[in-house]
Amino acid sequence: MGDPRIGIIEERLKGVNRIVAVSSGKGGVGKSLIASTLALTLARRGYKAGLFDLDFTSPSTHVILGVEGLQPREEKGIIPPQVYGLKYMSIVYYSGEYALPLRGVDVSNALIELLAITRWDNLDFLIVDMPPGISDATLDVIRLVKRIEFVVITTPSRLAFETVRKLIDLLSELGIPIMGVVENMKMEESRFIQQQIEGRGITFWGDIPFDAELEEAIGDVNKLLATQFSKKLGEIEKLKA
Repeated sequence: MGDPRIGIIEERLKGVNRIVAVSSGKGGVGKSLIASTLALTLARRGYKAGLFDLDFTSPSTHVILGVEGLQPREEKGIIPPQVYGLKYMSIVYYSGEYALPLRGVDVSNALIELLAITRWDNLDFLIVDMPPGISDATLDVIRLVKRIEFVVITTPSRLAFETVRKLIDLLSELGIPIMGVVENMKMEESRFIQQQIEGRGITFWGDIPFDAELEEAIGDVNKLLATQFSKKLGEIEKLKA
């Protein structure tokens, strides 16, 4: 028999209009910052938005948002707390500040459990902060979450793009929609990334310059949304409910 929780996942997500996975080929490219800022920006625009941190390797959206002392509540499942106008769910509600010693089937089991118990109800957008790379967790999300669309993050580094390229190629082979690619932390004028992306027939959302003030804004949502990083992301993102 199959896992009965898998059938529940689609039911939990049926009220969500768009499910947007923010992903990258590797860590350290600003994926979690972009996922968090994107969700906050959508909420500030009046959309019903949620943020789901599924980065089992190193969840960090709670640090970015400055979330402390909140817990989901149980009511025929788990209802995420409201944080700055967002419904917010993260693995850290269960793991705390400790690393998760999970491998293989244990990762899949934890992921299925989180997806099956979380009640999002009606949302315009659910932003999912994905694990970096092409991990089992990434493949499980693709398998389990119908209607998922990807926004892929890279940096100008050719080494970073090499891993991102593999992710893009995999998503394309699987027929998973790629809404666009963002080039983050840009410091020099170059069209290399844009040319590589558009040469694959994928939308290049644009680039975000390196913002030296961004680090000081982590943990303070108002400061974060006032950064040049956030303003530029708001200009280039192309999400519509």
